[in-house]
Amino acid sequence: METLKVKPNAVLIVDNHVPEFNRDSGSRRLFELIKLMLSNDMSVFLLADLKEYKYKSDYIETYRNHGVYVYEPFLDEQNTLITKTRFIQKIAPSLRYAWLHRPIIFDKYYTTVKSANAKCKCIYDMVDFHYLRLIREYELNKKNNLKKDAEAFLSLEINNCKKADTVIAISENDKASLKAYFKEDNKIEVIGNVHQYIEKEDGFKPFDTRKQLLFLGGFKHLPNVDAVIYLKQEIMPLVWKKDPNIEVVIVGSYPPQEVLDLHSDKFIVKGFVEDVSEYFKHSKLFVAPLRYGAGVKGKIGQSFEWSLPVITTDVGIEGFDVSPFHDDMIGNTPEDFASKILKIYNDETLWNDISDHSKVILKPFSLQGINTVLKSVLQ
Repeated sequence: METLKVKPNAVLIVDNHVPEFNRDSGSRRLFELIKLMLSNDMSVFLLADLKEYKYKSDYIETYRNHGVYVYEPFLDEQNTLITKTRFIQKIAPSLRYAWLHRPIIFDKYYTTVKSANAKCKCIYDMVDFHYLRLIREYELNKKNNLKKDAEAFLSLEINNCKKADTVIAISENDKASLKAYFKEDNKIEVIGNVHQYIEKEDGFKPFDTRKQLLFLGGFKHLPNVDAVIYLKQEIMPLVWKKDPNIEVVIVGSYPPQEVLDLHSDKFIVKGFVEDVSEYFKHSKLFVAPLRYGAGVKGKIGQSFEWSLPVITTDVGIEGFDVSPFHDDMIGNTPEDFASKILKIYNDETLWNDISDHSKVILKPFSLQGINTVLKSVLQ
């Protein structure tokens, strides 16, 4: 470690895994933030909360190629294993910031970082307001264990907020919800997902050449599992009564068996796909019937990147301003959701209007806008 040329603005990023930027939106967001940090002439150290003997990832080389120092267990000159804690202690004198990603990670690493360097500023990146997501799931399912989990997370998250030098909320919605429990508004900054609009070119597929509905989401995130089951069992039967030829494609990493079992000739479960761009280019609608969750949904923003119209719920659209098309795009019951699908699927004028409006929707998520807030946090 002594040979590393560390810049004065050094930041340690800790997540529960090496961020898999093409598998889930939280990892994609963190990857984009890391690239912005590097572009701002910062040294970036990345550490995953994994057991040393399990420390393996196909993504490590990608981060190193970008200039990130990625921790892996190794032996020092005295043949002593450099664990995660020893690694933090070694780099601590160079650290100005620790970006601790997710509530459990902040709670686990805050003391280690502060003990190694009391002057290091600890940033708590909530990713989403976990209490809000869990209490919404409880309100949907009325399972008492969910309520207990939600209350436990609320206690953890508020305690983290009190300790942190800066709290990062992913949306104004999450910030407003958090303020009901944590009053120090001056400590909370909003840094959402990074989305870059892809300009329409000559090869952009027009309305009448497209077919299929698309859902994309990582299935380690349980709201996505619920959304796909809800889509298959309650929404699509209503759609198929009107148009039995509409197909659905489900793309996403780590699908559980209950999702794989939904596969049929009209409901196609693909699982993980390395390059999802072709699905966005050829699908007619993106559907995300999310019934609970929090934060900003990366899958929604990704759809707007490709100018693909979206049908979702009030939960799914949080963080996005889709006016004047809100009523066309939002359905909170199976009947309403199905009717919105059928309407836009068959209305070329409306489809084009929403598609063209995607660029406006994504303005708050531009690299420039996110970078301005990031620089104010990492002064």
